[in-house]
Amino acid sequence: VQLQASGGGLVQAGGSLRLSCAASGRTFRRYIMGWFRQAPGKEREFVASIIWSLGSTRYADSVKGRFTVSRDSAKVTAYLQMNSLKPEDTAVYYCAAGMLVTMTPKDFDSWGQGTEVTVSS
Repeated sequence: VQLQASGGGLVQAGGSLRLSCAASGRTFRRYIMGWFRQAPGKEREFVASIIWSLGSTRYADSVKGRFTVSRDSAKVTAYLQMNSLKPEDTAVYYCAAGMLVTMTPKDFDSWGQGTEVTVSS
């Protein structure tokens, strides 16, 4: 599976961004798509995930109520809608695909290249 993330940028606190992750390769219906982020000097952390076939979602406590993960099966693209952004959301955001319902980065097999999100105060 190949993943291509896009949509990052610079936004003021309180603003919104939508990240996209286009997938290609094997059939995606059995996969879980995850979003992770890594801030400078910090470990990569789970943000959200979606079970592709069911549309079931999961979120880190830090983003619940502000971020929404979704997917478009026809376009084989996942999205992360980020609202009410805070400076602490600043990080490089990665999409990843795997076969396990997990929040652990090492359990995801394929990774996109990352897209940078900067939230100014």
